[in-house]
Amino acid sequence: MTSSVSDVVIVGGGIVGIATAYFLAKSGVKCTVIERDAVGSHASGFAYGGLSPTGDSDASGNLLPDARVSNEGMRLHREFATSLQAETGINTEFRERPTLSLAFTEQEVRTAKAHVSKLGQIEGWTARWLHAADARAIEPRISDEALGAIYSEGGADVEPYRFVLALLGAAENLGATIRHGEVTGLKRESGRVTGVVLNNGEVSSDCVVLAAGPWTGDASSWLNIPINVSPLKGQILRLRAPGMPFRVSIGWDGNYATTKPDGLLWTGTTEEEAGFDENPTPEARDQIMTSLLKMIPSLEDAQLVQQTACLRPLADDGQLVLGGVPDWDGVYVATGTGRKGILLGPAMGLITSDLITKGATDIPIEQFSPSRFAR
Repeated sequence: MTSSVSDVVIVGGGIVGIATAYFLAKSGVKCTVIERDAVGSHASGFAYGGLSPTGDSDASGNLLPDARVSNEGMRLHREFATSLQAETGINTEFRERPTLSLAFTEQEVRTAKAHVSKLGQIEGWTARWLHAADARAIEPRISDEALGAIYSEGGADVEPYRFVLALLGAAENLGATIRHGEVTGLKRESGRVTGVVLNNGEVSSDCVVLAAGPWTGDASSWLNIPINVSPLKGQILRLRAPGMPFRVSIGWDGNYATTKPDGLLWTGTTEEEAGFDENPTPEARDQIMTSLLKMIPSLEDAQLVQQTACLRPLADDGQLVLGGVPDWDGVYVATGTGRKGILLGPAMGLITSDLITKGATDIPIEQFSPSRFAR
């Protein structure tokens, strides 16, 4: 059994944990990331990588905390688009990408038109409703059954695994370290954490960040309070599609299709309650293809190159889980991103780093407190 000491221990090597390590290391804090498998080997490495910040405002038009976290995530991604490649030499394939969000029924048209004004409230975002003919002028291959679409600009995407590796490289350059092992518990004295227990040793620390995605719920037994986070399975197809690459992303009812820089058409996704099963399934493949062909019927001859599945962390109330743990001084939780982990991860890392180094954050996060599960 080996032991070591670190100022901060971060449990989980996905985008949230690595982003936290990056910002802590940038502040001069010695931190260690504990990862059971490999960095970015779960949801963070197999996500679509879409960056589309949306959120609601209160009655006065002020952005609510979840929208502010999304906007902060987008701001950081724009900075990282150039800084990470300069620091590590890794191209994260960040690119601006307009979207056509299709509507097939009169109810979908009404919902879409109402959504246009909300999109227009997001900084750096523009959106307008297009009738069917105008939408097809942008992308002729969309279904003839589409009644129209929202055309929006301001979103983007990255290659998620490249992004995580670049962020990891930058964090290590600043002094962060990675250790492989499975965390099995926490140690504390007089209400303050003193370290983590691993299957292959211990790491002493008076500050621990739990950022293990849907597995963060395992910490409930260590903390003696519930962390109500569970896996939301999502699957994606990568296809070799006939014809020219799509110049815009196509979306409908939570589904998407876009040509990525690798030349493949990425399309998905599912939302499944399947426990911790990360295996791709034929049923999901067929469901995704049905949605894709509804949007773009001409792709019936597309060839399947790869099917992936991942588990996204989702709290039982749908909100982020972010902040300090009651009765455990020095323990923080950062998870619950759902389908927006790649967008929200950098912002959650910065917020957690600020809580540790400054004792506060500029974005209000009270509603995300882990203490809500113990009420």
